[in-house]
Amino acid sequence: MAEMLSREVRLLGKDSVEAIRRSRVLLFGVGGVGGWCAESLVRSGIGHLTIVDCDHVSETNRNRQVVATSRTVGRVKVEAMKERLLELNPDASITALDMAYSEETAHEFHLEEYDYVIDAIDSLKDKLHLILHATGIPTVTFFSSMGAALRTDPFKVRRTEFWKVKDDPLAAALRHRMRHRKMFPARKFMCVYSEELPQPNRGADDVFEEKIEGKAQINGTIAHVVAIFGFSLAGMVIEDIVAKSVSGLPG
Repeated sequence: MAEMLSREVRLLGKDSVEAIRRSRVLLFGVGGVGGWCAESLVRSGIGHLTIVDCDHVSETNRNRQVVATSRTVGRVKVEAMKERLLELNPDASITALDMAYSEETAHEFHLEEYDYVIDAIDSLKDKLHLILHATGIPTVTFFSSMGAALRTDPFKVRRTEFWKVKDDPLAAALRHRMRHRKMFPARKFMCVYSEELPQPNRGADDVFEEKIEGKAQINGTIAHVVAIFGFSLAGMVIEDIVAKSVSGLPG
């Protein structure tokens, strides 16, 4: 691992890279956004990563998900992702959980055991519960991805505090439910989002539409946008670790 991270040590210093290695990260969702996030975290030297997803790799994942190849189609997504991550860094501790986060399963994940929790969940209901749960744990630093689908412009991907996200239907829907239920995050948290207004599904009536996983509504997605979302989430984790390492704050 020392040689693998020699360029990173040169850039960040040994103490920061060691702090990265010691950090424990819990990532919910390893699809388009989450998969690239996991890839970047492990390449950056995160030593302990737990990945959570209940999906299998499908043919339609191959246009945008780092784990999806002709060889992995049909496999349990977290198992294929773990295999890839250990090829990148055999010294990393990777835990793969083939399950979904929900209100019913939340108690099984023990968020308090992690330094960072990352939300790359698609389900609105489950995303809302995770936000409320994770922000209520003072020792956890929480980051979340808003909607990457229906965007094509990589130069409009940004980060900001959740309540400042604009032009994002997912963030708007989350805030609407919070206000309706009078249930709010215990503290502020940072998100990755896009300033680009959602684009129309121009090919929604194409012949391929009926083959896509039997979902009620399918939103088009492209690789370079979801990858930047994922890399940005990973970058926020690494940046936070380095800042704490340099300042002497606990990780």
